[in-house]
Amino acid sequence: MFAKPIRALRWWIIGLVMLGTIINYLTRSTLSVAAPTLTTELNLTTQQYSYITGLFQLGIMMQPIAGYFLDIIKLKWGFAIFATAWGLITMAHGLANSWQGLAALRGLLGFAEGIAHPGGLKVVAEWFPAKERGLAGGIYNIGASFGSMLAPPLVVWAILYYNWRMAFVITGVFALIWVVLWIFCYQSPEKHKALSETEKTYIKEGQESFLAGSAEKPSPMKILRQRNFWGIALPRFLADPTWGTLTFWMPLYLATSRGFDLTQIALFAWLPFVAADIGCLFGPAVVLWLQKRGVSLINARRWTFTLGAILMTGMIFVGMVDSPYVAIGLLCLGAFAHQTLSVTVITMSTDLFRKHEVGTVTGMAGTFANLGVLLFSLAIGALVTTVGYEPFFIVLGVLDLIAAAVLWTLVKAPAPEAEVKP
Repeated sequence: MFAKPIRALRWWIIGLVMLGTIINYLTRSTLSVAAPTLTTELNLTTQQYSYITGLFQLGIMMQPIAGYFLDIIKLKWGFAIFATAWGLITMAHGLANSWQGLAALRGLLGFAEGIAHPGGLKVVAEWFPAKERGLAGGIYNIGASFGSMLAPPLVVWAILYYNWRMAFVITGVFALIWVVLWIFCYQSPEKHKALSETEKTYIKEGQESFLAGSAEKPSPMKILRQRNFWGIALPRFLADPTWGTLTFWMPLYLATSRGFDLTQIALFAWLPFVAADIGCLFGPAVVLWLQKRGVSLINARRWTFTLGAILMTGMIFVGMVDSPYVAIGLLCLGAFAHQTLSVTVITMSTDLFRKHEVGTVTGMAGTFANLGVLLFSLAIGALVTTVGYEPFFIVLGVLDLIAAAVLWTLVKAPAPEAEVKP
């Protein structure tokens, strides 16, 4: 398939994963952008919409199954199967005529899309030396914010020129196209014919020996007994409601609380995700900067998470300011801060667990992250018509400070961490 080695192939591979992540988050964000239109057409209440988003979170909480599936049957075909499913399910959204139908489809979509982070982290763990894992994780995580950024203009265009149903069909087709590209281009480092021996050696020698994989199956119960798992899972539980709010509720917030019409949503709702893209690269850059100044890898990640948590306090004021444009600016700061800390804590699973456990660990931690999103989203749906959005923004500004304290308290660096050099 490949006639000769490709220089720096690992970066092309992570670029392919980033493209898949873009489409993953584009398909999941289609609903929120179309929400002001479809809630009117289908006569949905705010609470019914929260149930629809809640079913998605319940589905994606099945990430441990997706992660375990990847650890058992490997990346190439596992990713392909799940991505095919999420493409077809997204297209089926265009057939829904009730909130119950949408909710069922969202649940299925959540389960299929739960492959994104376990799959991305397994690629990072297999294809990159320790000193590059943070940057590689940041690059593929750009896909999350970039996909969410693309959704407002693309979905609004589809609605204005066709209808909200066609928006789901278009984004679902993108997923199926990516599957073909993935099957054609991806192989593991051990099998990829375009990987040079020099690069293969560079990757292998740059990885910690104590994190090497094994042929044994990962044990979820063994993972649950480790404090390092809870040191990742609990901060994600506390931090991810921010991303859920930006992804699922921001267009409705702009429409109902700030008076934005569909065109204004298309013009402004993508801006926080541009800031999030920058955060995906800022976090790994801070980690590397600290490492070069003698800070250990795990502590560098903890300090970076803490910096992001401090910046997140700007979210407290989103609902307090009079100007909608200042509110957009604060949402941009929150998105930047969230991705700064999010990519940092997500990548820690590759620093603390062995290769054959990474998919399972990431999936299990993802369950807690999405449980946080689910509970927060249901709270918004139940209370926002009574108390407004302001209390929820205040809570988001505080949760990450608690998460930082948990990260410092629970995570224990492995003894051979000194082997990891920047």
